[in-house]
Amino acid sequence: MRTVAFALLLGLAACSDNSQVLPVDVVWMDWPAEVAADDPFRTRIVVLTPCAVIRAFEPSPTADMSAVTFAPYFVADKEVIYCGGVVPVASDFTVNWSLDTAGMAPGLPAPSERTYEMRTVGVGISCPACAGLNTAPWSTYGVVTVRSTPPPPNGARNAAGLVMAQRDSVGCTRIRPSGLASPAAAIVLENPPDTAPQWGGFVRGYIYQPATPVCGEAKVFHML
Repeated sequence: MRTVAFALLLGLAACSDNSQVLPVDVVWMDWPAEVAADDPFRTRIVVLTPCAVIRAFEPSPTADMSAVTFAPYFVADKEVIYCGGVVPVASDFTVNWSLDTAGMAPGLPAPSERTYEMRTVGVGISCPACAGLNTAPWSTYGVVTVRSTPPPPNGARNAAGLVMAQRDSVGCTRIRPSGLASPAAAIVLENPPDTAPQWGGFVRGYIYQPATPVCGEAKVFHML
């Protein structure tokens, strides 16, 4: 199914002499820790934005009996642009470091409680042909638990990705998916690994609401 969809997209791009398909890496992904069987669920993804005049974006989720896989791509013009200069006015999007968006994961069957992997092409893994054919190499960002009954409301969200961390003057550390500058993208890190004022790297964990606020915030990220 994934191969057919990608082949159709390539065919559509080929209809325009000025269009190309650009598979991209996922910087960050978070999703519900638990979902009900057969119910699609919203997954947040942050992707690297290519230096191009962008026409469309597709998160491209698929699922099999072991995993949900996102293989995101942009449709862009073939014309060369300079990211350090002026973006052509024909662009439908602003060229930026990263795009903070979402994709709907397909509903997953589960006659009894079980887990599925959450996979994508991750930062540092470059294989456009692999993304197109839904083959390795993939990065496993974590798992989602699928239940035959509805999960509890306001449950945790599993999360993983490349982040930049900053510690403030009162000792609170916040992380932000790499490439996002907005303060709204930052979340308090409940258990920072050290006290360095700044650091970066790949993290895995979950986002939840602790019994008492941490650094004045009701929602935090707990690193695993």
